[in-house]
Amino acid sequence: MKHRFFLACAMFTMSIFSGCQDDLDINDSGNLVPKTVDENASLPSVSLNNALFHAEAFGPADGPLLVVLHGGPGSDYRYLLNCKEFANQGYRVVFYDQRGTGLSQRFPKSHYTMQVAYDDLSGIISHFRTDANQKVFLLGFSWGAMLASAYINQYPTAIDGAILAEPGGLIWKDVEDYITRSRKFKYFGESLNDAVYADQFVTGKTDQHAILDYKFMLLTSQESSEIGNEGSLQEWRGGAVTFDAYLEIGDKQKPDWTTNLNKYTTQVLFIYSANNKAYGLQHAQKVSAPYPSVKLFKTEGAGHDMLSFPTRWNNTYPVMLDYLNSLK
Repeated sequence: MKHRFFLACAMFTMSIFSGCQDDLDINDSGNLVPKTVDENASLPSVSLNNALFHAEAFGPADGPLLVVLHGGPGSDYRYLLNCKEFANQGYRVVFYDQRGTGLSQRFPKSHYTMQVAYDDLSGIISHFRTDANQKVFLLGFSWGAMLASAYINQYPTAIDGAILAEPGGLIWKDVEDYITRSRKFKYFGESLNDAVYADQFVTGKTDQHAILDYKFMLLTSQESSEIGNEGSLQEWRGGAVTFDAYLEIGDKQKPDWTTNLNKYTTQVLFIYSANNKAYGLQHAQKVSAPYPSVKLFKTEGAGHDMLSFPTRWNNTYPVMLDYLNSLK
């Protein structure tokens, strides 16, 4: 109740000021949520495929390229910044907020397709790759691991190795099954109440991204105990429209991202966690089965947040480094 009271006070105050001066408006991303790269030129960015992406890279420019793919869809790479540690081992580590997520530029819902996501990833690789012989690895987390697999399925010869951390599924039915097990909402929980209560003060139309993203972040802050996280994963800004777009693609198209994976003979490192009760060995085996060569690794003492909090990261990092070093 206390959170809802403060939220109501904040909304009331903002409504007063927005009526009195032009520069304070809840539609402006700097008020409810951080500004995106097209609104804040000081943020690190990359321009490609008619879009501006929040992106940055660490490590030697000519080192093996490691592209980090965040989860969601609709999250950002803030909670994966531990992966900068690979730069100390000679890798060129690339982070980017996917189109319409985090601090990257926003677009209408009709703009999103899987091919657009593939083209964006290809563009990021081309932008940061300095030599045609430079190896390219993908490190995908959750939705990012699904995107990595979908990309490999589309372009089986383009990637030199992949680390996949608990992708929900590579066939839509498996994704739906995992979501059902993992997202057991506490319908009377404080975070969900806050999000619903905010509708009385902040109602966003389909093109009001700041409002929609704010509400989306309130909803996704409601963690499920099933996935075993230590706490909420840190992010800059959610992408509500992106989330909705890809969920609709899944519901309508029922994608199967395994049709060409038999052509990808390079071993993949497939990671699942000990504390994620919704995942487990059985689901890991089912999801990874289409790959011809898989190394399964269970991260002890971690949940779905295996790449974020210090102890959990330290339990996962060594096996990832060994895998990459074996292929570079």
